[in-house]
Amino acid sequence: MTEQSILDAAATLEAGGLVAFPTETVYGLGADAENPAAVASIYAAKGRPNDHPVIVHVAPGADLDYWVSDIPDEARRLVAAFWPGPLTLILKRHAHIPDAVSSGQDTVGLRCPSHPVAMALLSAFKGGKGGVAAPSANKFGNVSPTTAQHVRDEFGDEAGITVLDGGSSQVGIESTILDLSRLATHGPVLLRPGHISATQIAAVIGAVPVAPDASAPRASGTLESHYAPKAPVALVATAQLAALLNALADKGRRVALIHYSPLLTRASAQHALPEDPAGYAHGIYAALRAMDRTDAELILVETPPQDDNWLGVNDRLRRSAYGSAGIVERFLQA
Repeated sequence: MTEQSILDAAATLEAGGLVAFPTETVYGLGADAENPAAVASIYAAKGRPNDHPVIVHVAPGADLDYWVSDIPDEARRLVAAFWPGPLTLILKRHAHIPDAVSSGQDTVGLRCPSHPVAMALLSAFKGGKGGVAAPSANKFGNVSPTTAQHVRDEFGDEAGITVLDGGSSQVGIESTILDLSRLATHGPVLLRPGHISATQIAAVIGAVPVAPDASAPRASGTLESHYAPKAPVALVATAQLAALLNALADKGRRVALIHYSPLLTRASAQHALPEDPAGYAHGIYAALRAMDRTDAELILVETPPQDDNWLGVNDRLRRSAYGSAGIVERFLQA
């Protein structure tokens, strides 16, 4: 990645164009957050519903007071502890910030990514004073991309998208999203789990984040069905995997398997991931994409542990498998 390619990408953003760029979580599809027409082009390219807000990415040391009308002390402490990094804060936005980034809500999601290419791009864009609206660089609802090739696979030669290649995303799942816009009435609210855990957040602000209620702000990546490959996904407990795979193979079913336990199976294709939550998160989206490129009719995923360290991974897998209830039984009965 050259300095000139960063400068060219920043110029593309300033001209209202789209740039796909790496962050430590996943690749984002970015546009000038203060240009409603440019933000609208993100929605058009992704096929994203207009009521689904996007996250604004800012450079290290950005002036949060420009974006936010009310910054509680808890937010400043979290910024000091975790930025640059995979934590998005939902705060009350200033009236001059276009509502295109928040789908008409009075809040805005802000984060400062830690990937060096993302930081260089944000620092070059408007001299580090701008913000880049950037959901994941994929068609809406699909598996998020963690490499530049994933982005190219998703959009092909679609015009108007510059792709910056910064290698594989280190974290591999999207940022933790924490709502601090209603602290006085609701406390800190965990809208989406991620690499930064509720325990880590509580250690900084002295309060454990709670689950969202019906009045919580809408946030990126929180629909029940999301992060899904084309083939249906089913989560299966370790103890049931071998027998189930044998039964499906006896039926002539083409099944792909993603697992972390050492298994010898009759799956048509399989992908092993590390047994630790960080290593698993780093590889899960690439594994889903790889298994989806096989001829498998069904992707089985060995259910990960259910403790807090796996909360972000389990959240993404649950959403990727949404709507597939009973799919295994139907495959066995057919």
